[in-house]
Amino acid sequence: SRLQGRVPYLATVRAPSDPRESPGPSDVLEVASYNVHRWTGLNGRARPDAARAGFVISELDADVIALQEVLRPSEGVDPIDGLCDGLGLYLAFAVTRMHRHGQLGNAILSRYPITAISVLDISFSRIERRGVLAAQFHAPAGSLGVVATHLSLVDRTRERQVQQLLDHPQLNSGPSVLVGDMNSWRRCKASQNLDDALRRHHNVAWPATFPSARPML
Repeated sequence: SRLQGRVPYLATVRAPSDPRESPGPSDVLEVASYNVHRWTGLNGRARPDAARAGFVISELDADVIALQEVLRPSEGVDPIDGLCDGLGLYLAFAVTRMHRHGQLGNAILSRYPITAISVLDISFSRIERRGVLAAQFHAPAGSLGVVATHLSLVDRTRERQVQQLLDHPQLNSGPSVLVGDMNSWRRCKASQNLDDALRRHHNVAWPATFPSARPML
């Protein structure tokens, strides 16, 4: 369709058939990020298995989780819809590019209903399509924004993308968290700019996250 030629775009926002019960008031809200690699596991070489990813997401038991490299196949069962209903989480999904097997993009799953949603194109080349999915929720402690993304492998491009992220209204209009696969395994201009911005909000104690089996970076 004409719409599918213009990526990224918001493809789905939906509620689960049986929403998970709210845990009640809490001062702590847990947010996680998980690159599912088109459902193929850690190294991207295993046979696609969305149920395995569903187990990991269930085990994390986060209030909000951002997913990268989500593949919605053009034929057969839609894994992300299955996770939405199976885990009782609200869903937003944005297509970043068309894959030979279907739609590929970013998703947000949430324990809380999504009250606002937007998509930002941060692509700087036709070869590497990238997008941002920004959502807002009304959690027990108040309103929260979550900005989820998957940044470029190219240093210079990633630096420009970070600047776009830091200018995003969602990160400048109230309590928000930026989460995703930043592709920053080492110090670079993009990560330095993020550090400088986050330091102003006293958020500097970021733990190692990569590789997930034994985080060192």
